[in-house]
Amino acid sequence: MKYLIIGLGNIGDEYANTRHNIGFDIADALVEKYKETFRTDRYADVAEISLRGRQLIVIKPNTYMNLSGKAVRHWMQQLKLKPENIFVLVDDLAIPFQKIRIRGNGSDAGHNGLKSIQELILTQNYPRLRFGIGSNFPKGRQVDFVLGKWGNEELIELPSLIQKSVQAIETFALRGLAASMNEFNK
Repeated sequence: MKYLIIGLGNIGDEYANTRHNIGFDIADALVEKYKETFRTDRYADVAEISLRGRQLIVIKPNTYMNLSGKAVRHWMQQLKLKPENIFVLVDDLAIPFQKIRIRGNGSDAGHNGLKSIQELILTQNYPRLRFGIGSNFPKGRQVDFVLGKWGNEELIELPSLIQKSVQAIETFALRGLAASMNEFNK
């Protein structure tokens, strides 16, 4: 069994450790846990993890968020994977901080990374982990909030939330979408 794990984010130091880059941060934590490393390849940084007979190909697209679909489509074709064998890691304003939601399908909800993926793989039926970043920002300041660094209080809880997300990825790969939804959508 092969799975493509896609951490969404933006390349460049100015985006490091921002809410919008949580997908990259989760992907980094997963790869680090298995003592693997990323290599630069076509449209993405790529790492491979062997997990109890399953192969996880972890990518961080280097196309910038709004063109993430280009990397996802390329790697799906390269690996000959169906949409149900990908798992997208993405930030979500509509979910409170400290919560994650796993879904097997759904709209892009205004997220440009998901919009790009859906346009290029021609479906919205693919698993995703939506990491809640909350919506604690003044009216009209959404972009600043999403592209902003985590607050001090958030930084205290962030490592355990990232580890919880890594566990959700492992559960998805080992036991399937339904099991991961049952366990982590509480």
